Amino acid sequence: MNQARWVVLMSEGAGRLWLFLVLLFLYLPILVLAVMGLNDSVHYTLPFAFTTRWYEDLAGNERLLQASFNSVAVALANTLIATTLGTMAALAFARYRFRGRTALQLLLFPPITIPWLIIGTSMLVLFFWTGIGRGLHAMLLGHVALSLPYVIIVVGARLASIGPDLEEAAASLGATPFQSLVRVQLPVMAPGIVAAALFAFAVSFDQFVISYFLAPPGVSVLPVEIFSAIRKGFTPEVNAISTIMIVVSMTVLLLFARLSKFGGER
Repeated sequence: MNQARWVVLMSEGAGRLWLFLVLLFLYLPILVLAVMGLNDSVHYTLPFAFTTRWYEDLAGNERLLQASFNSVAVALANTLIATTLGTMAALAFARYRFRGRTALQLLLFPPITIPWLIIGTSMLVLFFWTGIGRGLHAMLLGHVALSLPYVIIVVGARLASIGPDLEEAAASLGATPFQSLVRVQLPVMAPGIVAAALFAFAVSFDQFVISYFLAPPGVSVLPVEIFSAIRKGFTPEVNAISTIMIVVSMTVLLLFARLSKFGGER
């Protein structure tokens, strides 16, 4: 009995150690980035000397701030458009049977699996051929095209888990289709819609390839600007803006996890 108990304790200890190593591998680079954003040395030399001057310099870096603003604006617009269109498409796939439905569902996966380099090249050619050209509007179209499959899959999974029973129950009680959608389906779908919106925002905000191909001269977004900064000479101001973005995004994610009771009740 003691030997079995010892084996269980050893297994639990090994599992916790493995989990700790995985989390360390994931978060150590982020921690180093945040700490070095508070280091006085521009070349990240040690010993560490605390300073906030990189955040002060960031306040005067118009190019980096404008790129961050462009990224947030495009990501928010993409989130709104992709979540709305994707939710409508997911409802159509879940509630209706029509010719070509299976083929359309299968076509959702290639944009996820095809390398973004190929998608970016094809979008650049298409947009020039159709006269759309390059710009923030072209980036938004590209981001929406990439985000839609994620939204449809996430919201579709939520719809598959609840089934049509609630909708049929609402109809049997006299609710119109619109009332059923607004008062029954959307509240139940809300966690899936919010999760899909977070996916859409992350895909857009983090998108480098499409943004790099479709950005016109003089207009940039944060991933492209960071790439340019690395090529020209990396400064800790990039650490500062990256740390701010990480803190904001993790705060939003933790709030969502708390409000949606992600992981269950304690």
